Amino acid sequence: MTQLPTEGSATDPDRDAKLITASVGASIHVHLWEDRTRGEQWVPSYEAGSFALVNDDFLRTASSNAVDSGRRAFEFRTLTPGTHRLLFEKRMGWKFTAEDRRVFLVRVVDGAGRLGRSGDA
Repeated sequence: MTQLPTEGSATDPDRDAKLITASVGASIHVHLWEDRTRGEQWVPSYEAGSFALVNDDFLRTASSNAVDSGRRAFEFRTLTPGTHRLLFEKRMGWKFTAEDRRVFLVRVVDGAGRLGRSGDA
């Protein structure tokens, strides 16, 4: 029998999660640094019934060299009340495993809760 990790333990995959509170229908903004020269790409994973991806944009950093890096900006709309997990994995085309990951636990309240807050990682 496998024992599940306790919340906050070293084996808990959500131990470094950032908490966000939003109301139903609010926008959540997440900004992540991405170096496309190295082949990095942030890939979001979430339940389709919890969020709707509204915008996915890349703001390139102005530079005099050939580096293609900048800020990746995601905008999601919350759809249903409850606590939902929003996972981002930094992927590279030639690797089978994620280079890095960011976890956001989004608490969506029904009615006039605190509005969506940006999570910068």
